[in-house]
Amino acid sequence: MFRLIFIFVVLGLGLFVGTQFSEQQGYVLISFANTTTEMSVTTLVIFVVAALAILFLLEFLIKKGLRATNATWNWFSVRKLKRARRYTNEGIIKLLEGDWKGAEKKVTRWANHHDMPLLCYLIASEAAQGMGDESKREKYLALAEQQEGYSLAVEMTKIRQLVRNKQYADAHSQLEQLKGRYPNNTIVLNLLKKTYLGLELWSALDELLPKLKKAKLIIQEEYEELFYQTQLGKMKEVAEQKGVSGLLSYWSQLNKKYKQDDHMIRMMVEQLILHKGDSEAYIILRDSIKQQPSEEILPLLAQLDLPDVHPVIVLLEGLAKKHNNPEINSVLGQFYLREQKWAEAQGEFETALNQRVSIADYSYLANALEHQNMKQAAGEVSRKALSLIDKS
Repeated sequence: MFRLIFIFVVLGLGLFVGTQFSEQQGYVLISFANTTTEMSVTTLVIFVVAALAILFLLEFLIKKGLRATNATWNWFSVRKLKRARRYTNEGIIKLLEGDWKGAEKKVTRWANHHDMPLLCYLIASEAAQGMGDESKREKYLALAEQQEGYSLAVEMTKIRQLVRNKQYADAHSQLEQLKGRYPNNTIVLNLLKKTYLGLELWSALDELLPKLKKAKLIIQEEYEELFYQTQLGKMKEVAEQKGVSGLLSYWSQLNKKYKQDDHMIRMMVEQLILHKGDSEAYIILRDSIKQQPSEEILPLLAQLDLPDVHPVIVLLEGLAKKHNNPEINSVLGQFYLREQKWAEAQGEFETALNQRVSIADYSYLANALEHQNMKQAAGEVSRKALSLIDKS
């Protein structure tokens, strides 16, 4: 537009000057080598304007041609990009379907023409992981790392694959670096949970659990399951390193709330029994049972190997008078069996069985009757126990 205006202005000026000096046009002499050219000033002006017009026309035609070429090139590029995206989408579907080979073929075929080749290589690495081809997996991850940006996506994919392959030590070293950079990233937290479980890093998992719960990555039931699993793991570590004294020290440092938790008591007592700390286990059980005789921890008394069972019997006899609890009668009956008090044992097992059914108590009762030469009654009780076993 500017060029057209410029040409019209020059033409207008030329016409104006031509009319003003129509009688005095003057002339222009151009000499070049052996060639000489003469013309009037008006002719020169017209020639210059015509030359400019031709130059502008040539410029327009050249630009038009270049635009056409560029449009054609863009058309082919966009066509390739659309095809690359279509193949990638199809590859993702095949990955979800479990067609690893098909997914790999789709996403890598036009990866060079995709506007995000990183996505193609990450999907290809997942497909190689599914096929169990480690060399291909590493190749595609290396290609993904060469792409610009999105390094976190590459690291996450690599760590997820390590965790799936149970290469927890390698995953752990990389996750510890990410944890500092992305402390609230839910994927990092979830991968840390799996890694800590795989490596049995119970103290680290114990610290992580509140974050997992806050981020709603685990429900209450799973939180409790992991909590008790973590506490048991920590108890085992302490027991292996420091024995009974270490367990008692660990127990003394626990919150009062946990010392009253039946699950915690059961785990601690079982560890003490396992490491020959039966007398110490009895003290923990005694203190807890006096407050609340729980059916979860009462049977643990019968597992204790104590030099003198008289205090246990006195404790259970007192509890039997205060509480209508069949588990108390059953455990007391087992201690009577140890002391060869067959009649007393028979009475306790019968009291327990009147309140609930127990194959173990039927077996104990048959034993007490056998020792009192009540063979017919013992046989009937044994048959009753066998019938219950068959039903179960």
